[in-house]
Amino acid sequence: MQLIKEIFSIRNIIIYFVVINIIGFLIMYIDKKKAEKGKWRIQEKTIFIVAALGGGIGTIAGMYIFRHKTKKLQFTFGLPFITILEIIGIIYYVFLK
Repeated sequence: MQLIKEIFSIRNIIIYFVVINIIGFLIMYIDKKKAEKGKWRIQEKTIFIVAALGGGIGTIAGMYIFRHKTKKLQFTFGLPFITILEIIGIIYYVFLK
């Protein structure tokens, strides 16, 4: 039980969210560059999985900074929706558990 508390410490959770959001941001950058060069692209489901794993803020930031997938409704509504659900879940877990 002590090991689980150490693994899921606030510090480690913060590190996880920082890293997964950096990954989300980089995925949008890499996919944009591949699109510009006409190369093989990152699957859209991969982008949504990263967002669902907590990388929504980084993915959304990358989407708008790199102007990538901003015309696709599934991204302009889907990514913020996932992120809002995650924030609600975190608030519930932290404050109402």
